[in-house]
Amino acid sequence: MNLQHSDSFFDALTGTLRAIFTDRSILMVMVVSVVIYSFFYPTAYQQQVASERPILVVDHDLSSSSRALIRNIHNTRAVKVIGQPRSEMEAEAMIAAVAAEGYVVIPDGFEKNILRGDQGQIALYASGAWLGRTNTIMTGLGEAITAFAQDAAVDQASFAGAATQPPFQLVQRPLFNTREGYASALITGVAELIVQQTLLMGIAMLAATRREQKGQLFLSGTQLWGVSSALMLMGFINLLYYAGFAFWIHDYPRGENLAGLLLGSALFVGAVIALGLFIASFFQTRERAYQLILVITLPCFFLSNLSWPATATPEWLVWLAKLIPSTAGINLMIKFNQQGASFAEASQEIMNLVVLIVVFGCLAWWRYRKPSTASQA
Repeated sequence: MNLQHSDSFFDALTGTLRAIFTDRSILMVMVVSVVIYSFFYPTAYQQQVASERPILVVDHDLSSSSRALIRNIHNTRAVKVIGQPRSEMEAEAMIAAVAAEGYVVIPDGFEKNILRGDQGQIALYASGAWLGRTNTIMTGLGEAITAFAQDAAVDQASFAGAATQPPFQLVQRPLFNTREGYASALITGVAELIVQQTLLMGIAMLAATRREQKGQLFLSGTQLWGVSSALMLMGFINLLYYAGFAFWIHDYPRGENLAGLLLGSALFVGAVIALGLFIASFFQTRERAYQLILVITLPCFFLSNLSWPATATPEWLVWLAKLIPSTAGINLMIKFNQQGASFAEASQEIMNLVVLIVVFGCLAWWRYRKPSTASQA
């Protein structure tokens, strides 16, 4: 906020943009880091769905039914049978050597039990070293075994002269996360958090720099509008960069409600700026911005209830989370950009952001219009 003595809106806007692009540290936070994160962060999730995880099968039955089950397992996308050791001890040794991530034990008498109409027993084991992969392996094996059991039931019914088709068939079709990927579900929400945190840090650094240079933070109403508009421009471009270009590059779900996306972006960025200007009025030095905002990043994500359901969160935390723009902003942007929600379906998040803009905007105006208050912070 390296503003001149002029009280014009245009001078405040251009002065703020000049301060952003001439200060290397602020430029790195508000521009360069946003671009770097858009390519660096999704790298860990390029393989959105774990597939062909190596497993072993210990077949003690050596029957046609056990071989059919192994073929079912091998045809599952989630896992890949890489070997058939003779004992559980050999399988465990291969898992300990990280040559495989799980194994299946088919006991002796497996086929006889099925032919008698009894329940066949199968033991499934997976390494707990990778929780995400373990879930994928167990789910994939469960699907393969369920499919085998349905085929066996149909064969038995056919042999007995009953219906030759199962009574129902489950068909799964994802509605929004069409790739069923972890990145499509996670990064589409993390993007808003990245924009929020980089904006908050940048605003705090601008305010602290002005305090160090001028000794106070007083801004007229016109100057405050100019500063806010410059920050709004930066945040709006950053958010649309993620919601449009970055999501397109990584092929994440996007563009379901363009009008809602534009409105949601404006409201979310506006709420972040209002909060940022208010919080920044309390910072004495630039370094404090990093210390505080970096600490609250992870809690902000969990409080958004994107990865942790609101129904499992204490009610007082749910209400506290509404004071953070990312809570409503993440859910609003996902509703509009990924799920194609209507304005009525997103009315709760819209009103939440409007209230934050009004409340924090008034607090920021109060802080910056009174030099005595600002200088004592």
